[in-house]
Amino acid sequence: MGRLTTHVLDTAQGRPGEGIRIEVYRLEGEGRTCLKEVVTNDDGRCDAPILEGEAFSVGEYELVFHAGDYLRARGVEAPEPRFLDVIPLRFGVADADAHYHVPLLLSPYGYATYRGS
Repeated sequence: MGRLTTHVLDTAQGRPGEGIRIEVYRLEGEGRTCLKEVVTNDDGRCDAPILEGEAFSVGEYELVFHAGDYLRARGVEAPEPRFLDVIPLRFGVADADAHYHVPLLLSPYGYATYRGS
């Protein structure tokens, strides 16, 4: 059964990104539909797959990480507007039976992502 997961790591602080709000969208042409909203746990992960089974199909998706809220809550000083506030990650799913793990490595001035396992 296919599924979508994530893991947020705060690379500047060397710890998991706890309490980060993530919106999940399905993209269709120029439109997008919000499927759900999740929040990372104390390990920077979600307690369950973000999407799985019939809710996870071939197509394009977007994860929107509210990194600025997380950084503000942690007392990270930065000029406003912040360089990174809301981080949208768009990706395609070609095999809905596979595991798509989309981690976010986060710092106040940069981020990285990849397809993990």
